[in-house]
Amino acid sequence: MQTTTAPRVDFAATVPKAFKALIGFDSAAREGLDPALVELIQIRSSQLNGCAYCLHMHVGDALKAGEDDLRLHMVALWREARHYFTPKEQAALALTEAVTLVSAGGVPDEVYARAAAEFDETELAHVLAVVCAINTWNRIAVSTAKVAGTDERR
Repeated sequence: MQTTTAPRVDFAATVPKAFKALIGFDSAAREGLDPALVELIQIRSSQLNGCAYCLHMHVGDALKAGEDDLRLHMVALWREARHYFTPKEQAALALTEAVTLVSAGGVPDEVYARAAAEFDETELAHVLAVVCAINTWNRIAVSTAKVAGTDERR
């Protein structure tokens, strides 16, 4: 991945209506979901998208919320470390990967069916919304060269 030192657009300041709409979408997406699950989804998507800014932010949020440090180290290799994650978390992580990497083969029926077996319809829609939201945030942060460790949430 390339790094840059050139200044890039300040997304929040330049398109505040779009930025606020995305904050609203992100907030609505999380409703009714376990905050720990939301952080796992955001961490995995940020890993896959190479977004150090969001990865740093969400690992920090997870730790502040009481998440186990060892589990966080295992998110990238959750399939090999299944015993650290519940079946529901595993289904969400698999769905997160499929949606995040959608251009590599779509969302396989088996991945969707597994998630649908673990979540009711409303929860599943919220999980999908969280995945879509973090993918959007990742793309904005990577495109605008946000620097890990400079959490600018207001």
